[in-house]
Amino acid sequence: MRAVLTTNQKFTIMQAYPLHEGSYSVGTDKKFIPFDPLTDDKQDRKGSLFIHVQPFLIKHANDLIVIDTGLGQYNEDNHLTIHSNIQKLGFDPADVTLVLMSHLHSDHASGMAYEKNGKFELTFQNAEYIIQRSEWEEAHTNSSPHLLKIFDVLQRSGQIHFVEGDGKLNDFISYELSGAHTKYHQVFHLNTDSEHYFYGGDEWPEPEQALRKFAAKYDYDGRKAMELRESYATEAADNHWICLFYHAKANAIAKIAKQDDSFRIVPV
Repeated sequence: MRAVLTTNQKFTIMQAYPLHEGSYSVGTDKKFIPFDPLTDDKQDRKGSLFIHVQPFLIKHANDLIVIDTGLGQYNEDNHLTIHSNIQKLGFDPADVTLVLMSHLHSDHASGMAYEKNGKFELTFQNAEYIIQRSEWEEAHTNSSPHLLKIFDVLQRSGQIHFVEGDGKLNDFISYELSGAHTKYHQVFHLNTDSEHYFYGGDEWPEPEQALRKFAAKYDYDGRKAMELRESYATEAADNHWICLFYHAKANAIAKIAKQDDSFRIVPV
């Protein structure tokens, strides 16, 4: 298998693509029920969260990178949605070299492997999966049986690249152990001389969250997540980062600009 430290082309332009998997309502049972914002009535699902799920594809030099893997949903043709979305962009899922995982909740990690002909296999057969070691260990204590099956497939594949704390994966990808949404959640920076992409996972999943301060009960440490969002937004505005938002309703890829004492969203 190729090592993650092979890319050495800082001057190559990166391109990011959202891989929209769908919109869902999530109730107290934590089940993701498909929801069409154009036709469905939220009043029918009172007490639910309404979220959009979109992993990302990054093309850079010889690397094809997926950031988080979604729910592992199938489309109406019974093809894996994330595979179909990548193919529609003109790429081959077999060419994905890296999968960057922010954390291992089901809506981000269920797509790491999938069932095919009654057998589970890796979604990205030729990729290394980048995971915080402590997140991996923690997830084994509180995940569903379905997700544990996916973990087992990944464990046996030998294609996990465990990282710990903060560090650099290669000459243009770095990771930070942020630890607010889950105890060992991580965020990613993809940085060349011409552009800087930032992925905040579920600590900054929607661009609008930079416009107001709040501590969410669904975070492991809500106050820390709130403080991180403000810090990320400030750095993004000051340094012209391109930000990727996993649960965005719109503007999945956007920049942030300062406006008086707050921020505004600049679609990309």
